[in-house]
Amino acid sequence: MEHKKIWENYSSKQLKELEVLNKDYRDFLDNGKTERECVNVIVNMVEKSGYVELEERLKQGGKLKKGEKIYAVNMNKGILLFNIGEEPLEKGMNILGAHIDSPRMDIKSNPLYEDTDIAYLDTHYYGGVKKYQWVTIPLSLHGVVVKKDGTTVELSIGEDEDDPVFFVSDLLIHLSQEQLEKKAAKVIEGEALDIIVGNRPLTVKAKKGEEEKKEKDPVKAMVLKTLKDDYDIDEEDFLSAELEVVPAGKAREAGFDRSMILGYGQDDRVCAFTSLYAFLLCKDVKRTACCILVDKEEIGSVGATGMTSMFFENVIAELVNLEGKYSELTVRRALAASHMLSSDVSAAYDPSYASAFEKKNAAIMGAGMVFNKFTGSRGKSGSNDANAEFIAYIRKIMDDEKVVFQFAELGKVDLGGGGTIAYIMAKYGMNVIDAGVAVLNMHAPFEATSKADVYETMRGYVAFLGGCGM
Repeated sequence: MEHKKIWENYSSKQLKELEVLNKDYRDFLDNGKTERECVNVIVNMVEKSGYVELEERLKQGGKLKKGEKIYAVNMNKGILLFNIGEEPLEKGMNILGAHIDSPRMDIKSNPLYEDTDIAYLDTHYYGGVKKYQWVTIPLSLHGVVVKKDGTTVELSIGEDEDDPVFFVSDLLIHLSQEQLEKKAAKVIEGEALDIIVGNRPLTVKAKKGEEEKKEKDPVKAMVLKTLKDDYDIDEEDFLSAELEVVPAGKAREAGFDRSMILGYGQDDRVCAFTSLYAFLLCKDVKRTACCILVDKEEIGSVGATGMTSMFFENVIAELVNLEGKYSELTVRRALAASHMLSSDVSAAYDPSYASAFEKKNAAIMGAGMVFNKFTGSRGKSGSNDANAEFIAYIRKIMDDEKVVFQFAELGKVDLGGGGTIAYIMAKYGMNVIDAGVAVLNMHAPFEATSKADVYETMRGYVAFLGGCGM
């Protein structure tokens, strides 16, 4: 099947909407480089739109009513949004679900050390990365340090022009003969991804009559002094810190024609943003609309903030209880009757690496919203596999709203694969299919998307939720 044209068919009104959306999207990428930052941005957005936190709503009491807008935050790393519909929850929800974590490097618990007059922070990479891509580029440091007294220090260093940046060194080409003979997976190994954070020694002038004091590790001492002076952080505070190393710099328009976005973290913040944007356009909905923005997908959706936790199910139970109809059976019925778009990215066909793709079943950049009937690897291992009836239902919705879409698989069958949160949600018995944006350079420090795909995907999410409008 031929791919439908997009750019040529846009009206001037749609082109204006497209540019506004993508400008807001770039701002979202710039201000939300970690899960915590994303949640902060999202909470500010939804509260301006009249959403009330679940805990506050529970204090208010009274039965849940049509049109109420509620959000629930999970440990500052995930968020659920609900627009209550006219039908009871037992009839099911229309759900958009994306993740807001992205591949990166995390700072270890005991990270700071000095070697030959250079100070380093030791890291542990997070998610699937090609490690050689992370060397010699400017890096920034984001996260929180929680002190023993409960004080939280928020850090974002390396994004402003006046900020210092950090980097991982690489071997100079003149001495790299042996390095270049290694396989790509071994050229840079995980324990070599330590970021350089200092080179200046601390000098302490001795008072008159006193012997000059010399630090054992003077460069490390200078870094610790800077951390203490500027942020009131001691070395032991690294034990209770969550610090992420990400590429420094803003998301940018790409190409002479400015048709693309190049930036960090588009897997999966491009689907998180378009889901959120569509969700906030919701007005009166028949079925309750839900937006899930969750953590830990890149490492298997594990832990208290991943999709496999009970947080989502617990919140649904609270809402059913607010309806005055609580029972375990009602909660189960609400989940099983729901429909979901697992809002996640797909691999864009790359002509430079054509051998990795089966072209007629690949996602083409600039050809619209992408549906993946299944993901997983090789023989569909670890996959949700959407049924034909649900796909036909989705096709009709998209065609009725003139959303441009395509169907794809993740590369050639035997080359590998990947997964999303779709299979986790499918365990409730609900209909789920993966739907999102095609991404070039996926999991690289800077990923690329088409502005048109971002726009069409947002329109697709609006159509799916129902009761929404531009």
